Amino acid sequence: MVEGFPRPGALVEGMRVLDALSVPLLRGSLGVVFVWFGALKVSGATPVADLVASTVPWLAPGLLVAGLGVLEVLLGLALVAGRFLRVAAVLVMAHLGGTFLTLVVQPAVAFRAGNPLLLTLTGEFVVKNLVLFTAALVVLCAELRRGGVR
Repeated sequence: MVEGFPRPGALVEGMRVLDALSVPLLRGSLGVVFVWFGALKVSGATPVADLVASTVPWLAPGLLVAGLGVLEVLLGLALVAGRFLRVAAVLVMAHLGGTFLTLVVQPAVAFRAGNPLLLTLTGEFVVKNLVLFTAALVVLCAELRRGGVR
C-alpha cells in the first residue's frame, strides 16, 4: 500500500455509495431546475417568455407561459419528492422535446447565418435541453428497474 492513498477496498466502497446516490441526486437536481424555471414563468420574471410565445404563436402567450410554469413546478416537485416518477419523467421528456420546436419554428434565433452548427445564445439554451432530456430518461429507466414495468 502506498502512503497517502486510500486502500482499494475504500475506493470500491466509495464508488458503491456514489452509485447509490447518483440517480437520486440527478433526479433532485433536475427537479430543482424545473421548480426554479417554472416559478420564474409563473411569477412573470422569466427571460424566455417572448421566445416561448413566439415559438408557439397560435396559443395565448400569457396563458401558455404561465401554464408551462405551473406544469414545470408540478413536475419539479414530483421529481424532488420522488413521487409519480414514471409519469413525471415522461412528461419532462415530452416538455423538453417540445422546446426543440424553437429550432424548427425560429431557426433565425437559434442559428447564426442559417448554419445549424453555429448556435446563437438562444440555440445553446435550447440544445442544452438534450442533457436535461437524458437526465429524465435516466430517472425513468432507474424507476422502471427499481419497480419493474407496471
